[in-house]
Amino acid sequence: MLIIVLLFSSCAKDDAIEYSPTPINLEIPSNFPPLVYAIENNPLTEEGFQLGKSLFYEGKLSSNNSIPCAFCHEQAFAFTHHGHNVSHGVDGGIGIRNSQPIQNLVFQSEFTWDGAATHLDLQPIIPITSEVEMNESLSNVVEKLKADAYYRSAFALAFEEGEINGENLLKALSQFMVMMVSTNSKYDRMIRQEGNETFSVLENDGLVTFQQKCTSCHATDLFTDQSYRNNGLSVNPQVDDKGRYNVFQNPDDLYKFKVPSLRNVEHSFPYMHDGRFETLEAVVNFYDNGLTDNGNVDPLLVSENGSLGIPLTDYEKQSLVAFLKTLTDNEFLQNERFSDF
Repeated sequence: MLIIVLLFSSCAKDDAIEYSPTPINLEIPSNFPPLVYAIENNPLTEEGFQLGKSLFYEGKLSSNNSIPCAFCHEQAFAFTHHGHNVSHGVDGGIGIRNSQPIQNLVFQSEFTWDGAATHLDLQPIIPITSEVEMNESLSNVVEKLKADAYYRSAFALAFEEGEINGENLLKALSQFMVMMVSTNSKYDRMIRQEGNETFSVLENDGLVTFQQKCTSCHATDLFTDQSYRNNGLSVNPQVDDKGRYNVFQNPDDLYKFKVPSLRNVEHSFPYMHDGRFETLEAVVNFYDNGLTDNGNVDPLLVSENGSLGIPLTDYEKQSLVAFLKTLTDNEFLQNERFSDF
């Protein structure tokens, strides 16, 4: 009888976890735009962030219990899938698109290459339920987490009602991603005049070229205007990914993809929605002379005489690559707060 009483007493103590959240203040530097994500609807707490981090690295979110979000989003490579042109998933499944970086999402309102997700809380549903990625359902994930003592405690600490459900799972993941703000590159320190940071002649010339020829799309210090554009990539006939068109079936959206941020672009290779380019040099060469008339190329990439592309000299290409590397934020890429250890 004594043993039984002790067992019940122990269970009662585990269930009586006190909800006492530790608020987190998200600091935004002066050169960044206002937040888009409504933090007031999902207040940042240390407990919610830590739960989101655990879920990000949790294989139980996939049908075979071995493919976490982090499988396609590796920190050292700006949270992209290093060495793979397109995402890989359960049972060797292969997707059709390159894994995107996960940074500064708190400033954005639409997500994925085609903007199919219009809220950060909803974005993870796409990879979780994709047959070629995690191949799972939210309901199954919830049941697996309910059976795990760690998650029963973690959800109780992170949310007032402590319930393990799809809404809280997604909110926890959002709290982790909201905190993933990359703001401390060489470019940032130079712009904010912190310390004695300066650009080399090559880097500064690259900035000038970038401002003259690239900021129409890669705007603001997010380095994206968050629009959808057809940049003249030749169409892969085996996939024929129509991009934004797949969302609304609007002919004007044919082969348009979201303009990616260029932050940490030095480490987020390969590039483009299908990962076809391995190097930054290949990307700038493409914009100079590699565009294809696929029927809907963005007008910004078509000259008055009808030629496609952005004319670049060899020096401009070299300086552009040098400038793009100043957008690398090593503090973010090496921050143990986002690591699985």
